[in-house]
Amino acid sequence: MSEIMWDKNKVHSAVEAQKVFFSSGKTLDVSWRIEQLRRLKDAISSHEAQMVRALNEDLGRHPTEGYLCDIGPIIMEINEAIRGLRKWSRPEVHLSGFLCFPSMITKVHKMPYGTTLIISPFNFPFYLSLGVLVAAMAGGNTAVIKASSKSKNCTRVLHEIISDTFPPEYITVISGGHDVADMCLNERFDKIFYTGSPNVAKHVMEQASVNLTPLALELGGETGNWCIIRKDADLDDAARKIAFFKICNSGQICININQVAVAEEVAGEFVEKLKAAVIKQIGEHPHDNPEYPRLITEAAYKKCASEADEYRDRIVFGGEGSEASLKYDTTIIYPVGINEPIVNHELFCPIIPVVPFKDAEIDDVLEVIASREHGLALYIFTGNVKWADKVMRTQQYGGGCINEVCIHMMVKGVPFNGTGHSGMGAYHGVWGFREFTHPQTVLMGSPRFNLPLREHPYSGLKSKYKDKMVRLFER
Repeated sequence: MSEIMWDKNKVHSAVEAQKVFFSSGKTLDVSWRIEQLRRLKDAISSHEAQMVRALNEDLGRHPTEGYLCDIGPIIMEINEAIRGLRKWSRPEVHLSGFLCFPSMITKVHKMPYGTTLIISPFNFPFYLSLGVLVAAMAGGNTAVIKASSKSKNCTRVLHEIISDTFPPEYITVISGGHDVADMCLNERFDKIFYTGSPNVAKHVMEQASVNLTPLALELGGETGNWCIIRKDADLDDAARKIAFFKICNSGQICININQVAVAEEVAGEFVEKLKAAVIKQIGEHPHDNPEYPRLITEAAYKKCASEADEYRDRIVFGGEGSEASLKYDTTIIYPVGINEPIVNHELFCPIIPVVPFKDAEIDDVLEVIASREHGLALYIFTGNVKWADKVMRTQQYGGGCINEVCIHMMVKGVPFNGTGHSGMGAYHGVWGFREFTHPQTVLMGSPRFNLPLREHPYSGLKSKYKDKMVRLFER
């Protein structure tokens, strides 16, 4: 299939066609939406081999990792939407209250926004496009997907999946670089969903503000996601899980651990266990292992290698790579001060800075974390779950785990979201449906038995009666 060369006129025509289609009212029917979700599920199943191959071509992902992190979660999202959509979309019914008598029934309808724009990133090119699309479709919207130009093979397959399954006036995929993204942002959409970096998100938000377009942002967090390991933690367990997470997609994950704060009483022991865990899972030289994922571009590889070189004297594991294959080893840097540059920005690569702290001074560490931009995730390893639960209830972040990593985003029925510089809005399951619909409150009025309670005059003989009744009902 030949690639479309998108320009301003083609983008505009695509958006206008979707607006016409939405105005037909076809997407309002819940049964129709469920049928479209089933068609999407069938399309993913029939294109699975192409998806797996494209993930390997763009990111070096092993087929198992490709299914675990990109394809399987989409199927889960679709199944959850199909099972729950009739309940989610049902109007809420409320008693209006005595002040509204005789109009005693009020309904809240869940209405789609209309024509939506989904801007997806390269790191999970299927999940972070089709997973969001599921929410948009469940909400009854049309959608334009602006796919990443960096993961070009995945974008090609994504286009095939959508164009083989849906008419472009309902769902379409637009490919291209930042210039094409700006063409999309210059159009008047009814909802925008962007996944990516905070810096680009500011531009997206600025463009959306021109038309007051509501938007959701899922970002990585400007100063990265922290993992805290107390001295009473199970170090073998922590090392095993952290090693898996940093190996996965070569660290190119928005919820990945950016830096690990470890109680200095066990820091040395933890570092050794982390080395051992990496070696056990991917080998002593990960870049030589065909299962190890690659960085997305040459620029990403050079950025990672350059960052590691700045701390070359403190690299205790890794620090090597192959520019030809764009693979850079899982690299442990120890020790790192809590205020050093490397722990003050998102890394998005397989580097692991380890920050030692005195366990008795954990409150100071938490204070530093809280003073920086809110992360998309927070992870804590400790034997004191009661303390960890208190921390998780009082810190600001998107989501997280106690004695675990990353899999909170796989739990059905809970939101995936950020806060502050890690994003706004939420999706997955019913939360995605809510993100792509807006509630409309409708009171069912009555022409009979209406009382003059709210009407003028408020003075005279009836003033005391009206005042007392208003105060009685408005409580």
